[in-house]
Amino acid sequence: MLFIALIKFKKKARDAAEYGKSILENLPKGIKIIGTYWTLGRYDAVWVYEAPSEKEAIKLGIDAGEVMQTQTLVAISREDAIKLLGKI
Repeated sequence: MLFIALIKFKKKARDAAEYGKSILENLPKGIKIIGTYWTLGRYDAVWVYEAPSEKEAIKLGIDAGEVMQTQTLVAISREDAIKLLGKI
């Protein structure tokens, strides 16, 4: 399953970056990071990752909660969404 985590730093960016690096180096079992991006606007960063289930995906947010506030979204491809809508 594909997930997108929208992240707001609770601490200084440097502290959040160091903590985030340690999280990414010690990922919960079954989680694969596809990309990490720093952003401008409402959120400070975005993580795109795969996990076997929602239960496994939530572990990443729990680990980050000390330094970052996360909002996690479940994502599906455009093609899969169109199939679900019954359109070609």
